[in-house]
Amino acid sequence: MGSVNDSVTTPDPPDVARALAHVAEQLRGIGRLGVAFSGGVDSSVLLALAARTLGPDRVLAVLGVSPSLAADERTAAHTVARHIGVPVVEVETREGERDAYRANGPDRCFHCKDELFTRIDAAVSAQHALDAVAYGENADDVRRHDRPGAKAAAAHRVLTPLADAGLDKAAVRRIARAFDLPCADKPAAPCLASRIPHFEIVSPRKLSEVERAEAALRRLGFNDLRVRHHGDIARIELPADDLVRAVQEPMRRQITQAVTDAGFRFVTLDLSGIQSGAFTGAYTSSNAPDQP
Repeated sequence: MGSVNDSVTTPDPPDVARALAHVAEQLRGIGRLGVAFSGGVDSSVLLALAARTLGPDRVLAVLGVSPSLAADERTAAHTVARHIGVPVVEVETREGERDAYRANGPDRCFHCKDELFTRIDAAVSAQHALDAVAYGENADDVRRHDRPGAKAAAAHRVLTPLADAGLDKAAVRRIARAFDLPCADKPAAPCLASRIPHFEIVSPRKLSEVERAEAALRRLGFNDLRVRHHGDIARIELPADDLVRAVQEPMRRQITQAVTDAGFRFVTLDLSGIQSGAFTGAYTSSNAPDQP
C-alpha cells in the first residue's frame, strides 16, 4: 500500500476499508486524539487508522517510559511511529513507586495502566490539547479475564476503537500487513514485569536482569521468547520449533553464558514452550483483589 498516510489511487483492501469506516465512526467529533502507544501491533494499527481517519497532525502517540519498558521496545516504537508519520511524546511513569504494583498481585496491570493514564491526564492532555485518549484493546482482549488494565482504561474513559469495531487479533495483523507496518508480524511483547511470578516483588534489578537476558537471546537469533525470573533461576520459554536448536552445542553454552552474564545463577529451558500469561494461571478476576 505504500506509506500509511500517502494518497493512494488504488482502493484500500476490504479489511482496511471496513476498519477505517468503523474507527471513523468511533472518533467522530474528536479534534485531537492521543493514542497510548507501545509499538506493538495493536496500538500501532490503532495509531495508523487514527492517522488515516483524522490526519497525522491531529494524532499524538504517547509512549510510557519506565524500567518495565525494554530499551529495544522503546526504540522499535519510535521506528513504527515514524513509519506512520505521527509524532511521539514520551511520558515518564512511576508505577514502581506504587506499593500495589510492586506487590505484583494478579491486578498488577491495573496499577500500571492507571499510572499511565493518570500521567497522560496530568502531563499530556492539556499541554497537547487532546480531546480524548485511546488505546489498542482488540475484540479478543475483551473476552479475556486476565486483563485488569482494561478496568483502568474504563475508569479513565479511554476509548477502545479496535474493540468497538469488532477487530480481533487476526484482523489487526492483516491491517498491519496492509499498511506495511514494521511490527506487522512482531510477536507479542508484554512488559518486563510480566516475567516475575505473582506476589514476588517487582524491582528495578529484576526488570534489568530480564531485559539484559532477553536482549542477549535475541542477539543469538531467538525472536519470540520469555525469560521468567525465579530468583537465581532464569526459566526460558521459546516456541517449540526453537527448543531443539537451543539445546544443541554450541548454542546451549552461548545461551547459558548470555543469561548468567545478565545476573542469573542457573538457566533452565521450559519444555512446555512459550506461554502467554504464564503467571496468571489459576488467577481470575473473581479472586484478584478488588479494584478501586
